[in-house]
Formats: sequence, C-alpha cells, structure tokens
Amino acid sequence: MKPLSPPPPPPPPPPPPRLRLATTQTADETQIEEAEPGPPSQFDQADARDSALRAQLAPITNGFSAYAGLQALSDWVFHLAVSPWRVGAMVADAFIKGSGAISYATNLSPKRNLQPAFQPEEEDRRFRDPAWSIPPFDALAQIHLAKESWWREAARPLRGMRGHHVKRIEFMGRQALNALAPVNFPWSNPLVWDAAIRTGGRNFLDGGAILADDIARLKGGQKLAELGDFAIGETLAVTPGEVVFRNELIELIQYCPTTARVRREPLLLVPAWIMKYYIFDLRPENSMVRYLVDHGFTVFCISWRNPDATMRDLAFEDYRSSGVMQALGAIAECAPKEKVHLVGYCLGGTVAATVAAAMARDGDDRLASLTLLAAQTDFSEAGELMLFIGESQIASLEDIMAHQGYLDARQMSGAFYMLRANEMIWARFVERYLLGVRKQATDLEFWLADPTRMPARMHSEYLRWLFLENRLVEGGLKSDAKSLHLKDINVPVFAVGAQRDHIAPWRSVHKIGLFAGAETTFALTGGGHNAGIVSPPGKPGAFHRLHIIGSSTEYQDPDEWVRECARTEGSWWPAWAAWLTRRSGREFVSPPTAGIGRGLGEAPGRFVLED
Repeated sequence: MKPLSPPPPPPPPPPPPRLRLATTQTADETQIEEAEPGPPSQFDQADARDSALRAQLAPITNGFSAYAGLQALSDWVFHLAVSPWRVGAMVADAFIKGSGAISYATNLSPKRNLQPAFQPEEEDRRFRDPAWSIPPFDALAQIHLAKESWWREAARPLRGMRGHHVKRIEFMGRQALNALAPVNFPWSNPLVWDAAIRTGGRNFLDGGAILADDIARLKGGQKLAELGDFAIGETLAVTPGEVVFRNELIELIQYCPTTARVRREPLLLVPAWIMKYYIFDLRPENSMVRYLVDHGFTVFCISWRNPDATMRDLAFEDYRSSGVMQALGAIAECAPKEKVHLVGYCLGGTVAATVAAAMARDGDDRLASLTLLAAQTDFSEAGELMLFIGESQIASLEDIMAHQGYLDARQMSGAFYMLRANEMIWARFVERYLLGVRKQATDLEFWLADPTRMPARMHSEYLRWLFLENRLVEGGLKSDAKSLHLKDINVPVFAVGAQRDHIAPWRSVHKIGLFAGAETTFALTGGGHNAGIVSPPGKPGAFHRLHIIGSSTEYQDPDEWVRECARTEGSWWPAWAAWLTRRSGREFVSPPTAGIGRGLGEAPGRFVLED
C-alpha cells in the first residue's frame, strides 16, 4: 500500500498528471505512478498554469462551473427557438395562470382565501402561517405560486434537449423563484410586519446584530453562537468507549458494554468521511451506538481523520484498504474468529458495499451481514445532486483541489444547501435577519456544521468513477487490481432509504436489491438523509415500511414494493435490531476485552476533534 502521509506537494502550479490518473484505474496503475515523468511540454506547463489561475478565480463562484449553467441554458434556448408551438403553449399557460392569480387578487370577497387558485406543494412550508391568508399577503402568495406552477410546466422536457440539461434548467429557474418569493422580503412578509409592529422595529436591529456576528464568526472560521451549547465528548459523542486501533487514516473505537453478556458477532459502523463519525452517537437519547450497546451488541466505530494537504494523494481504494479492511483486522484481534455485522452510512455505505463484494470475491467469510444506511451503489438515479456533477464541474473542482490538496467543507456545503434552499437558506435568512430570532440549535445542526475536507485524489475518483461513470454496478471499479462485482455479495443485506432524501434518493438506495447476490431487506423511513437515519424509538412522527425486496434474481421494483408494503408507525431501529438478532448466533458470550487498555485514549478519540 502507498504511504498514507506522502511528503508535502510541490508549490503550485501543480503538475497535471495527477489529475489524469484520477480518470483511470488499471492493473498496472502502480507502475504508471512510479514511472519517471518525462519533461513537461509547453502545453503541460500552460495547462498547469491555467489550472492554478482557475483555482484562484474559483472563490468568485464558490467552485461552481459557470459553463455548466451556460451549456444547459444554450441548449434550452436553441431548442425553444425551433419549437414555436412549445413557446406558444408556454405563453398561453402564462396567460391562463396569470389571469387566475389576478382574478384572485381582485376578488374583494372576504372569503376568497377559501378557494385559492394555486396550492403549495406538500413539503412547502413557506405560506402555512395563517397570516398568509390575510389580504394583500394572500394575493402575493397566489401570484408567486402561479409563477412556480407555470415554471414547472415550462421546464418540462423539450425534444432534442439532453435530459441532464432539462433538469438543470428546471433547477436554475426554481432557485431564482425561491430567491424572489415574497416571504424573503420584509415589505411582503406579514410575519415580519407583525414583528416590526410588536417590537417597534427592534427585530431589524436584532437581525442586524445577528448578521454581523455571523459574518465575523464565519470569517474567523468559528461556529455560529448558538452552536456553543454543544461540545464533542461532553454533550455529544459521550457513549463510553476506548480507541483500540489507530493508523494515519482512522481511529477504531470499541464501546463499553452495558449488558453482562453480549452477542458473539460485533458490529462495525462505517460513517461517511465527508462528516464526523458522531452522527452515530449524538446525545444519549438519540445515539444509535447507545441503542445497540444496550441491546447486547459489541459495537466498533470508525472515526476518520480530517485530511489536510499532505494527504492529497489518498485514493478511494485507501479508504477501503487502510480504512475498513484494517478496522476489520483490528476487530479480529479483539474478538477472534467472530463474524462481523458491517454497517455503512452514506459514502461509508458505498465503500462498505465494495468491501463486502471484494471479501466475497476473495473467499473472505468474516462478515455476518451488510447494512447500508442511505447509501447508494447505483448512481444512475442519484437525484438532484447530479445537477452539480458533470465534466466541466468536476474539472473546476479538480483545479481547486490541485491547488489546495483537498476540497474544503465550505466549498461542498453550497450544493447541499441549494438542494433544500427554502429550508436551509431562505427560511433561516428570514428567521435570523428579518425576524431577529436566534433559535437554540439542535445536536444534528451542530454535527452538520462540523464537516471534513476531501483529499484531492479520492474526491476526484469518487465523482468520476461513481457519479459520472457508475463503475460500481458496471464492473469497472477495482480493488487489489481485480474487478468488483456487487453480485458477489453473499451475506444478507439490510438497506435503509429515507423518503425525503435529496442526497441519496430512496429509489436509488433500493436498487442494491437488483445487484446484490444475497437476500435484501429494505426499510423506507420518513425524514431526510440525516433525520431519517437518526430516528430512535419514541421520535415524534417517525414511521417506516419494511419488507424483503429479494436478490438480484428476484428483484421487486421500488414503486411496486412500496405499494405492497404497509406503513408502520415508529422507528425502524427495533426492526433492524431484530433483523440483526436473527442473523446472529444464539449464544451469548462475555464482552471482548482484548483490545481494551492499549493506551490509545478514550472515546471520542483524537481525530474527531481535529479542525
């Protein structure tokens, strides 16, 4: 294996061959890497300087490729130009919807709000407050909803356009409309008017003070003030445990048992390395780790290191081999001869699937089961996140990473916020800066504000090989110079998708049953990518659907599956614990202690505290 801490890279401009390596994975890749590079041509030098220049300009667009948007826009405009009847239909629809909104606004009946012409979508919370039913604010809401309704029709697929461009055009228009919604302006939001009247305008002074404080903190690399109520190891990630293994990429935490006897088979939790591990161990009342330990399981969890520029050459394969595989090796020393339940969340689930496939291929039978939490293996339906993936966009990110050695968390967060702009951007803007309200933060919000960096090579490989080329399901991804095939997975699979997940859409997560070679059970839970997974028993409004979806030879379509699957109120955790129990031995043993006392420190460990 290549060393995990290579010497610092040369100063920019960086040599372009490293980025070319990110587009290929061959059996002789090591020889290519170790070959003496020839003298760079004038074009290589020019390309390197151009890359460094683009990296310097990237902050202007926060890393987004302007060409990607222009490409979609030009595709749309050209095909509209040769589609006069579509343009006519768009104009006619605008007239009809505009007339409906104007008719509503000019209706002087006090009961006009009982028959609105346009209804917000089910998840749209912007106009739910009763104040939006009072004239003239109800008319403003109707006019805006009419615009959104028109745009949903206007942005329908247009013959000749690339499907990717159609989705991007719809997204761009939706973002513009989100920004222009009347809820976002003080003069057109009744709640802001009410706050201004009640406080004599104090809400604007409070909002300005919050804005100034937020800017100062973000500029200084600090967390927002309300997040100061939480501290890792004090209020979060407090389940007792000990670091039993450490290399330059991971710390492996073994948690202390709370039962006198435990099940023979331990669990290994693999979080995504785009965030810190304690999504599994927030507060005691919603800690998955605490829940599993209390139910008699021995739990191990990986804590990934937050990489810096010296780790720029870490590959996706390193996260498999030096991450999950070395963790399994350490567990084998702590609990000899015991099979392991492997559990992966998000990107950690994707790499866990590659681990299970490689182990099955190589005859390694150390796994008892595989659980994938909001984790994709087939990226052909990767949802709205694909709007930010394309050759131009990835090249832009590679320019930044070539210069920095990593992709900073702030440069990634913009895309995730834009996917839920109304909730993540505009609602918070109104609440904080127009209403002057600073609400108490939740533990999940603290965790979301604590992301990690992505090593340059790994992130380039991840975006290209998985999102752009979908190699995992098409047999093009390799480990140890041999192809990986999901059909080789021969241990039972439990997959969880979240109904409102914009990052790993549940239908995409569901498709593991189409590719895995073992029986797959699927659970569909409410909530989004994070809240759907952090769903402990007793959580208000929690529900799930659970049923076997078969294997690669008996796959059931997701829409057919959901029609046949009854909704069950409550958390999916107990059903999963029961599933794990059925796939564990009946015999209980004393908790394994072989790894305890190595002097590596108590949980939560050292890596999770690194900025």
